Amino acid sequence: MNKLITTIAATASLAVASVALPATANAGAVLDKVLQTKTLTAAVGTDWGKMAFLNDKHELDGYDIEVVKSIAKGLGVQAKFVTPSWDVVAAGKWEGRWDMTTWMTPTKARAEKFDFPAVYINDEVLGAVHKDSKVTKLSELEGKVVGVGSGTAAEQYANHKLAADWIGARPVEYQFKAGEVKTYASSNVAFDDLRLGDGVRLDAVLGDGSLVQDAIKAGYPLKEIGVAFDTPAAIAIAPGDKEFSDKIAAIVQGMKDDGSLSKLSIKWFGVDRSAK
Repeated sequence: MNKLITTIAATASLAVASVALPATANAGAVLDKVLQTKTLTAAVGTDWGKMAFLNDKHELDGYDIEVVKSIAKGLGVQAKFVTPSWDVVAAGKWEGRWDMTTWMTPTKARAEKFDFPAVYINDEVLGAVHKDSKVTKLSELEGKVVGVGSGTAAEQYANHKLAADWIGARPVEYQFKAGEVKTYASSNVAFDDLRLGDGVRLDAVLGDGSLVQDAIKAGYPLKEIGVAFDTPAAIAIAPGDKEFSDKIAAIVQGMKDDGSLSKLSIKWFGVDRSAK
């Protein structure tokens, strides 16, 4: 339990080390703080499926956790994790409370608030409905109530506002127009509403593919109805510290080159979803 408390400590504990850092860092400022404190602090979730979750020992575990630890090791520091809500992370204005986050789609709009040192995994967003639903494909969600995680690309897609402007993106094909889009702190919370029954609170959920599949494996009475879109997922940092960005980019590239990123992906997902 002590390890859990340390691992997901309140961001207030970072105040002394980070209070002077603005939302946009000066060149070298974040890297200097990380090296001086010998701590790399990453904002992650506790319910991101195999990306990041609390294991049986109540410790953070998963693909993202191991990637962050590898980056920290490459910097010669220790990894520390905080767990703010995703909408807070995606809003920017971190003010030095954490140094990086993971699993962010690197859109042009977000590039106005963040730097993206490295894309490290390829992601897909799936539609899911209750197993008793007669819906079999995404186009049949026309006019339905669809749940999404707040601040996610899935939310943008459901609202027909997704700017597919990342490298290699294909034009977005909106397969339905929802009657209502309900937002949740995470798509996992939306799954809890969907499991109550077809149409009780939701008709469907759009969420990360691994989260949908994990929910089904865990016994949730859901079924997949297709891929809405796929995206690259990147590591994000506050803008302005090129030295910090370059260090992360070099470490992740090294993981791609030596095959360790692929091995982590196969370990957690059974397939190589790592970005080349």
